[in-house]
Amino acid sequence: MCAHVIVAEDDPKQAELVRRYLEREGHAVTVVGDGLAALEQVRQGTPDLLVLDVMMPRADGLDVIRVLRSEARELAVLMLTARSTEDDLLLGLDLGADDYMTKPYSPRELMARVRTLLRRTRRSGRDADPDPADGHVLRVGALAVDPVRHEVAVEGVRVECTPGEFRLLAAMAAEPDRVFAREQLLEELHGFDRYISSRTVDVHIMNLRKKIERAPRRPVRLLTVFGVGYKLTDPAKGAARASAR
Repeated sequence: MCAHVIVAEDDPKQAELVRRYLEREGHAVTVVGDGLAALEQVRQGTPDLLVLDVMMPRADGLDVIRVLRSEARELAVLMLTARSTEDDLLLGLDLGADDYMTKPYSPRELMARVRTLLRRTRRSGRDADPDPADGHVLRVGALAVDPVRHEVAVEGVRVECTPGEFRLLAAMAAEPDRVFAREQLLEELHGFDRYISSRTVDVHIMNLRKKIERAPRRPVRLLTVFGVGYKLTDPAKGAARASAR
């Protein structure tokens, strides 16, 4: 699974450590020391993953994520942060990061997170040729989720989603009206990881609601099932069942 990884880290020792571990796993690595340089490198090529320190000169990691997602760049972003408060971490996810690790971290755990992100983003079809066997579009009412092209549309209008948001939405669209516990959705995002808060799921759901419920008649809904989790449903389908009674 050789990939092009950009490492944006202003601490030379940390950057060198991450570079060595990534190259040991066969990845091509570009190291930069500030946020603006990270943006320049992403724009110059088609990297698979950005390992991004939050606290950097010229532009911090959160500003980098804001710009990348505003430009609809779909590369995976793994955020490294010395900020340990949950609000800071959730802000990074809210802006479009796919995963985060707090410093100090284990290099072996970092490589495990890298493997997971690369495996999941490639499985989504961004870097693969379409496979007819997996090419069906998931539809829930006016919502269409294409797992191969990694595309989401509501009433035919394209909706930009981060990789994390897409994984959750695709899982729920595959089984509409099923109630997913937060822990099940967290498994879709990160696999089993006791260090990740279930509030990560809440942030992604909140962002997805803003995107897919934006049409005036709210053609598809992400509903909270209190005490359990969330489900994706088609309101028109429910209304049709009610009128049939």
